[in-house]
Amino acid sequence: MNRIDIVYALLPSDDGSRILMVHNTGSRNTWTLPGGTVEQGETLQEALIREVKEEAGLDIKVLDVAAINELRTPESSKHYLLITFHAKIIGGQLGTNVPEEVAEVEWIELPRADLLMPYYQKGISSLIQQQKGVPYFDEGVQYGEKE
Repeated sequence: MNRIDIVYALLPSDDGSRILMVHNTGSRNTWTLPGGTVEQGETLQEALIREVKEEAGLDIKVLDVAAINELRTPESSKHYLLITFHAKIIGGQLGTNVPEEVAEVEWIELPRADLLMPYYQKGISSLIQQQKGVPYFDEGVQYGEKE
């Protein structure tokens, strides 16, 4: 199986009632957290910073790992490793830079987000409520310690 690493940013609103999501275009036509595929030679952090800037127009600080999911598609021989990071907005302007991939970027209320993203057993809102993740290390250096 061919493994593909995908990173996502968990970006809650200041009051924790909403989460930033993107509406993907084309055949996918789904809502997800901003993020995407890690390219050859990129770290997880580099990929996430690049993807969030492309999809949502925002600069972020990557914090700790919120969740890891796996998805295997035997029919296409693909094994997806989906890594969701807690992250913090540090700049930029909300809006997509890849309109061919993302139709809209929107702050979504948590109950609706749970329905749009049923990939987490207790809902995407549970990741925001837990507010604790696993440290992320890049070559032994810990990144994104919460302030």
